[in-house]
Amino acid sequence: MSLIEKSIQLNVPATVAYQQWTQFEEFPQFMEGVEQVTQLDDTHLHWRAEVAGKQKEWDAEITEQIPDKRIAWHSISGARNAGVVTFHHIDQSTSRIMLQMDYEPDGFIETTGDALGLLSHRVKGDLERFKEFLESRGQATGTWNGEVEQGSHQVKPGRH
Repeated sequence: MSLIEKSIQLNVPATVAYQQWTQFEEFPQFMEGVEQVTQLDDTHLHWRAEVAGKQKEWDAEITEQIPDKRIAWHSISGARNAGVVTFHHIDQSTSRIMLQMDYEPDGFIETTGDALGLLSHRVKGDLERFKEFLESRGQATGTWNGEVEQGSHQVKPGRH
């Protein structure tokens, strides 16, 4: 597994950044290569993306979600990956997102791309596009304030 760690400062409150990040089906608007994300239920997502010139699909499970603070996930089928994104309050109008992601390159092309830092560069660009997407709007396109307790898979409702 390879590890990517990136962060970015946003000119929106942490709550707004978190609320937008929970709108998973909008990820294709700012994530390079992501073609579709389908939210199957409160804790399961189906992804379709182009990775190193190949179509990939996988399912992911949200393993922990704390409103305005943290979202953790891991894949349960297809491309192996896992990670956590945390949301940090700096002041009333500024926040920082920190993303840590583990992934397993598949095959020669992905392994070579990983060695060259291509996915790391893509993730950095995704965060920059997220910043631009959110700051240009000034508000999230939707909200979800439910909570997923780590290890229990229990969801406390909160979709608005």
